[in-house]
Amino acid sequence: MVAPREVEIMEKFNRTLRGYDPDEVNAFLDNVIARVEQMVSEIEKKDAEIKALKQTIEQTAVLKEKLEQYEKMEDTLNRALMMAQKTSDQLKIAAHRESEVVMNDAKKNANRIVNEALMRAEKIESDAMTLKRNVNIFKRRLKDIVESQLDIINEIDKIEL
Repeated sequence: MVAPREVEIMEKFNRTLRGYDPDEVNAFLDNVIARVEQMVSEIEKKDAEIKALKQTIEQTAVLKEKLEQYEKMEDTLNRALMMAQKTSDQLKIAAHRESEVVMNDAKKNANRIVNEALMRAEKIESDAMTLKRNVNIFKRRLKDIVESQLDIINEIDKIEL
């Protein structure tokens, strides 16, 4: 079956002795070939655009997955920081309580026996100094840990997504 548009085009051909004019038919075929090539080119362009969009979608999915990983890492770091802070607070409270207990014991013992009180006071002072040194060491170590974790967070912020 011949489409109406093709009939119109065919009717425009001039008739010659053996049918349609070959030059007109060839020109028409050249025009049809050019149109088909143009359509094929447009289809190829569209295919390339679709491929590029698919790649963009895949890249977006990868970036989304990485972002989720970084968010999990951030959550883990936040929990670690909170645990470090909680541990620090507990150690401070324990050290404070322990120092209070030691001081109270020293006062009670000093009233009973002067010599024992002096000896125990020296030991308590030594323990207190050790505790202070330990607390200072702990504070320094905790500060180093917190700073290193902060550096890690800063590095995560520098990563380009």
